[in-house]
Amino acid sequence: GKRKSWSTSVMYDSDESEGSDILVRKVSAKRRCIMDDDESSEERPDKTCPTESVSSSRKQKVLAKLKELIRQSAARRSCSSANCEDSNSEASIEEEPLCQLPLTPSGVSETDSSIKDFVVEEEDDDDDGDDDIDNTEHIKISDNFSCITSSLYLSRCDHYVHFKRIVKAFLINAIDDTFLSSLYDGTRQKKYAQDMLLSLHYLDDRFIQPRLENLICRSRWKDRYKERVDCYPNVHISLKNTKNMSCQACEMRRCCKFNVLLSGRLYNSKTLEVDDFMSDDKQVLKVGMVCANRTSVYHNLKHFKYKLYVDCSSVAELDGVQDEPVKDTVERLFSHLEESGWIQKRYNDLEDYMEDADNFQEEK
Repeated sequence: GKRKSWSTSVMYDSDESEGSDILVRKVSAKRRCIMDDDESSEERPDKTCPTESVSSSRKQKVLAKLKELIRQSAARRSCSSANCEDSNSEASIEEEPLCQLPLTPSGVSETDSSIKDFVVEEEDDDDDGDDDIDNTEHIKISDNFSCITSSLYLSRCDHYVHFKRIVKAFLINAIDDTFLSSLYDGTRQKKYAQDMLLSLHYLDDRFIQPRLENLICRSRWKDRYKERVDCYPNVHISLKNTKNMSCQACEMRRCCKFNVLLSGRLYNSKTLEVDDFMSDDKQVLKVGMVCANRTSVYHNLKHFKYKLYVDCSSVAELDGVQDEPVKDTVERLFSHLEESGWIQKRYNDLEDYMEDADNFQEEK
């Protein structure tokens, strides 16, 4: 009997939304349905005589849907990808890497039901030339659609998943202070450890570092001032008497009325181990208003990860439970922090800091 096939192309990716390199996985699933042989031959259309109008109509419908999705995507990208409305609802997402998403047609439908609107039904024809044309057009449509789908999907759910893994990694390191160093030196190769390492890189490379670079490249800060802000995890900016002088951040002649007090111990940006050398050292710098505001925004992002780790360490220290396996302690503390809204609050703080950085770029 006559056979029909349905070809579905679906895309997944591992990244947000910041417009940087997108890793894409394509899954092509085919299902065939064999019609009963007892159907009359009169009811079967002649598969050897497909009309060009049907094929053209089908392609036009798919292209129309694709244009509509592009329009919707452009509207969504007008707001910061890290501030998407659905981010709060994703706390219940299972903590699994995206590469483990099901690759079956049923898994696709559970992930995003809107994808089925872009399924293109293709009839098998004996004419190889027509097949090649249809397949080429379908691949082009799928490639364009995949980039849009992957960006929208990850902007809604992936960020908070990464953030929860980081909190759990910090809780482990608060109990076993060799954990983070063993992650970065490659000692730990188990899946959960590799997932945590991926999330740590995600926070640094996708959330924080691009914004820090934008803040610096659009400023007139001198390298010496930037290095000072990078080294000290604590900052206090206060309004003082106005003085017409050279700003100690950009060295431009300004009305400087802010004092920037930098303090705290130097730490390793990856393992977060502190250096006790000159632990009581402080720096006080006189800056103008623009440099003072930029310092606040920059410092909040630069040292966010370290301060999050310090908070996680305080939680572990206050726990007081002993003679318990590390895994059980971490799971218990993590569950308490999640249920109390502590993790969500810290994530909201990060989103606020990123939004401040993005808005600061627009003001420049």
